[in-house]
Amino acid sequence: MYTDEMARAFHSITPPKGFLVQLIDNKHFIAVKANEREFMRLDDYNKRQAVEYLVRVKSALEQNGAIVMIIREAVE
Repeated sequence: MYTDEMARAFHSITPPKGFLVQLIDNKHFIAVKANEREFMRLDDYNKRQAVEYLVRVKSALEQNGAIVMIIREAVE
């Protein structure tokens, strides 16, 4: 399901410093997995930037035909 167009759209968006996501192709949808530990280490401004980045990534993938779910692992 993850197409070349989706890859180009995803890679055209620059993530905030210190925050990366993992894309997981589940055939029927794409999961965007955020690293919660990285997120918690960010200051307030960069946390806002990270959330905006997730929204832009989700939107870019959906505009190219994907069904997108944003997920994270809980921090203990």
